[in-house]
Amino acid sequence: MTGAPPTVAETRLDAGLFALRPVDPGADAGLVHTWMNDPEVAAYWELAQPAERIAAYLREQVASAHSTPWIGCVDGVPMSYWELYRADLDPLRHHYDARPRDAGVHLLLGPSAYRGRGLGAALLRAVTDWQLRTDPYAQRVVAEPDVRNARSVRVFERAGFRPAGLLDLPVKQAAFMVRERTA
Repeated sequence: MTGAPPTVAETRLDAGLFALRPVDPGADAGLVHTWMNDPEVAAYWELAQPAERIAAYLREQVASAHSTPWIGCVDGVPMSYWELYRADLDPLRHHYDARPRDAGVHLLLGPSAYRGRGLGAALLRAVTDWQLRTDPYAQRVVAEPDVRNARSVRVFERAGFRPAGLLDLPVKQAAFMVRERTA
């Protein structure tokens, strides 16, 4: 049986119907390569690599025991890349006071037409709501955007994250952001 990949976290937004679908490294490598090589994205993701390296990176993410890559679509149009992961199992856990079942999130908005429109906070809220809904044991979602990326830090704050300090990570200094589960 063939057809569209399954979607999750469907949410109606002003921009349209947002949904996540699993990454297919073969089919999505070119798209993610284009996004990662956009200068605005490359400055923070540091994955401005050839398409073959991006395909290998996506295969590594798909094979991970604690991280899952997703493509975010609005009305079926791919427009964002997400990594949703167990932060308490990730190397990040060595850089903060990890709690059991901490969830983590990385995201990028791909095409520049989707940036600067206020869409990021709504997407981030929808995805982290889904993370907390699907793992009843997770009490929070953590993130670590680059401190130089002030726009990203503001998006996390508008999505309900609070700043919880700075982290000196191997590749960047990060703003440690936390969104707690609310009753």
